[in-house]
Amino acid sequence: MAVTSREPVQEFFSIGEVCSLTELKPHVLRYWEGQFRFLSPAKNRSGNRVYQRREVEMIQLVKQLLYTEKYTIEGAKRRLDELRKSSELRPTARQALEVATWQSIEGELRQILRDLTAPVAATPVSSPVIATPVSSSVVASSVVTSSDDTGEE
Repeated sequence: MAVTSREPVQEFFSIGEVCSLTELKPHVLRYWEGQFRFLSPAKNRSGNRVYQRREVEMIQLVKQLLYTEKYTIEGAKRRLDELRKSSELRPTARQALEVATWQSIEGELRQILRDLTAPVAATPVSSPVIATPVSSSVVASSVVTSSDDTGEE
C-alpha cells in the first residue's frame, strides 16, 4: 500500500529553508552557486533567492558527494557530468534527498528514544522549608532601644 500525503509538496524554498533542510550555511550555498552552473536560483521581487525543489535535490547530491563521499569540487563536477550523460542525475539527486530526509528522521527518533528512556530524577513529595539568612542591618534596624537600659519598669 503506497503512502500518499494530503499536503501539497512545496516547490519553492527560501535560502533559510534550504539551509534548514540541508544543514548548510548560506555562504556555502552562495559559493556553490559560483561553482556549479546548475545552481542558479531565481530571485523574487525583493531580490531574495528562491530555490526550486530540483535545485534542493541537487544541493543535497552535491553535499553528499563533497561531505560523505569526500570528492573535491572538481571531482564532484566530473561525477555530476557522468551522471548527467548516463541520465542518472535526476534519480540520483532525488535519492540523495530521500536518504538525507530518512537520516534526519532517524536522528530525531533516536533523540526521542533517548529522552523517553532517560532516568527521571526523583522529586520530593513536599519541599523542605529553607530558612533565608537575614542580614545584620535588618536585625539592627528592628531592635528597639529604650532609654532605660536596666530592663526595669
